[in-house]
Amino acid sequence: MKMRSKVFKQDGKQRCGKGFSVGELRKAGLSSSDAVKFHVPVDARRKTAHEENVEAVKAFLEKRKAALKPKKAKKPKGKSKS
Repeated sequence: MKMRSKVFKQDGKQRCGKGFSVGELRKAGLSSSDAVKFHVPVDARRKTAHEENVEAVKAFLEKRKAALKPKKAKKPKGKSKS
């Protein structure tokens, strides 16, 4: 799943950005190193934090965490004593 951040231009138009700002990741409760682990693009040059992008990161994390929930571990088969 490819995530793209929204960047707002001065004339009010939107375009797709290269990644999420560090401030947006912090507001979503994610560090930049954790974002790399979750394959969330980070743009260190951006300084703004838009609420739409924060909500997008939070929604992505909820989906990702639901998909990565640990499955029930199977018991290892032991050797029978004879």
